[in-house]
Amino acid sequence: MDPSNESNQSAETEPKIPEKSFWKKIGSSASSAGYEAVYNAFVLYYTARAKETPLWCKTVIAGALGYFISLIDAVPDLTPILGYTDDIAVMVAAIGALAAHITPEIKQKAKVKSDNLFHK
Repeated sequence: MDPSNESNQSAETEPKIPEKSFWKKIGSSASSAGYEAVYNAFVLYYTARAKETPLWCKTVIAGALGYFISLIDAVPDLTPILGYTDDIAVMVAAIGALAAHITPEIKQKAKVKSDNLFHK
C-alpha cells in the first residue's frame, strides 16, 4: 500500500465539524447555554483542529459537537435551566475520553475565547 495514498485517504475520511453551524450555535446560544457549555465546546473545537489529535478523538469530538449543534436533543435547549445540561454532559464525557490529547494551550485558547465572549 502506498503510504502517501493512505494519508490522503485518512484526510478525506476525517470527520468534519460544520464550522458555520458551530459558530452560529455559539453566537445564538452563548448566554442561554452558559460559560461552561461554551468553554467545553471551544475545548473540543480547538482539540479537533489540532494536527496532532488522532482520528478517533476527532470522531468523538464530531459526535459531541454535532449533538451540541443539533436541534434534536434529549432535553430541548429552550427548556429553562435544564436545556443545556444534556449538551454539557455529552461534551464533558467526550473531554474525559480524550483528556490526554487536550493540551494546556488548547485549554487556554478556549478560556480566552470564552472569556471574551462573556466579557470577563
